[in-house]
Amino acid sequence: MTTDLTGGLPVDREYFFGEKPGPEVRDAANVWLEEENGAFGMRIGIEHVAEEWDTPELWLDIAFPDGRVISGREYGAGASPIGPEGKPTIKRCGPLQYECIEPFKHWKITFDPHKVRQLTAQQLIDLDIPDSPPMVETAFDIDIYPVVPPLISGTLTADSREAMSGEQGTFISPRYEQLCRAKGSLTLDGDRREFSGQALRIKRQGVRKFEGFWGHCWMSAVFPSGRAFGVNTFPPRDDGKPNFNEGFIFDGSGALKPARAVVTPWMEELFASGEPCNLVLETADGRETIEGVTFVNCRSVSNNTIMPEKWPIVQQAHATYTWNGETATGMIERSTLVEKMKL
Repeated sequence: MTTDLTGGLPVDREYFFGEKPGPEVRDAANVWLEEENGAFGMRIGIEHVAEEWDTPELWLDIAFPDGRVISGREYGAGASPIGPEGKPTIKRCGPLQYECIEPFKHWKITFDPHKVRQLTAQQLIDLDIPDSPPMVETAFDIDIYPVVPPLISGTLTADSREAMSGEQGTFISPRYEQLCRAKGSLTLDGDRREFSGQALRIKRQGVRKFEGFWGHCWMSAVFPSGRAFGVNTFPPRDDGKPNFNEGFIFDGSGALKPARAVVTPWMEELFASGEPCNLVLETADGRETIEGVTFVNCRSVSNNTIMPEKWPIVQQAHATYTWNGETATGMIERSTLVEKMKL
């Protein structure tokens, strides 16, 4: 069975905006990456909104199982998005650059040598950020290759389409995500290591709202056989109306098989690592159980961004998943309102 890695999307959806968009419009690129054996996890992002068009925002976390987190949040100079073939294939923020080499087939992410603060997962949990943390000269060069069709948010089922068309869709915004294989090098204070791993890339273009958001659980991984899963779901609503709940199973070829979470590891406490995160997905063919445990958790901290008053606590983590005897590393991001946490 053939696999369409475009998911039916046109090639130009892979491109960035060639010029400043309208008010509040976002042109963002993010990647979650896990070294194949769980040696480290990375979250690499450029958030680029119209109001800060000349100075996009860089988000970088490189997290290790021993609790170290190389964590950068800063605004940096942008650059022309026009690539070698005259298309807007490049997004830059200071030392970080994304480049689409071939749509839906090959992306490159580079980070020029740059000093980034070193924190710990526990410091992030406690929001105890030192005024003068150690600085680590950081560089990387990563190639990612899509291997699973993209999940285009709000398209897999009638329920997810309906939810995406309402308020819940404004929290997600127009986006797609795609699981990939990754190869590259990471250099910290001159110590260079080559690695292989898995990655989830997210491309977002449009307006994204935050006011009223009450939490989520988002998980994804691709396994050595090529099988994969992903899900993004919101907690049950206080008003009893349907919550967004969209996932998939991929059998290694063909199309994504729609799924929904029926057992979800909602975040109730903050862990630095070792947190169970078991998931049960339901498809038309039955249920699939995926066992997981995080190898490092990072509470998300912003770059002085003012969030809504009732903004939930957000934690971004990397996990080892086991599914039908196979093991792989993957991502998990969750958020929960403060009053629902066991702090």
